Amino acid sequence: MKFIDEARLETDIDYRFEYLAEFTGFDQEDIDAIHGAAPHLAPLVSGLVDAIYDKLFGYDATMRHFVPRQFGYEGDVPTDIESMTMDHEMIEFRKQHLGRYVTKLVTQSYDSRMIQFLDFVGKMHTPKAGSTALQVPLVQMNALMGFLSDALMAAILGLDLGAEATARTLRAFSKLLWLQNDLINRHYADTQPVPVGANSGY
Repeated sequence: MKFIDEARLETDIDYRFEYLAEFTGFDQEDIDAIHGAAPHLAPLVSGLVDAIYDKLFGYDATMRHFVPRQFGYEGDVPTDIESMTMDHEMIEFRKQHLGRYVTKLVTQSYDSRMIQFLDFVGKMHTPKAGSTALQVPLVQMNALMGFLSDALMAAILGLDLGAEATARTLRAFSKLLWLQNDLINRHYADTQPVPVGANSGY
């Protein structure tokens, strides 16, 4: 039996990721499978991002989080969801961020720097990072990750990788997205849902 320092799981992100990776079986073979899929998935990233935003624009509960100014964006912002369009400059800015996130998933080494990045993906959607006014409810983050997971699985199934490589790649991404979801959920342990109409942002 291996001893796990449970208190350290809450304070040391690398230790937490390594524990979860070992527990789920996420190893170098999985990372190789993810990296191996990169050339095939790269041309699909733009379409994947568009599909995600089409879904997010379909619900007021997700769309409302696009009204506040995105960190790093300096242009005009929409006044409300009724005035927001898919071709708005700030939406384009956000879509570029999401595209870079997906690209990182399939190209970066899963070292300490990448683990910190994955953790920040969760933190940035809460008041713990950037603006204290930003808080996307956990249910919406889970909805987004569920849709992203299914979209990635569908994209992989559409690639001509062969049966064995396809199965290996699907399993690798499944483990990775569970790890990512943990690094999102951990930041919601002591936060409360924000009422509709409050400032928040993806």
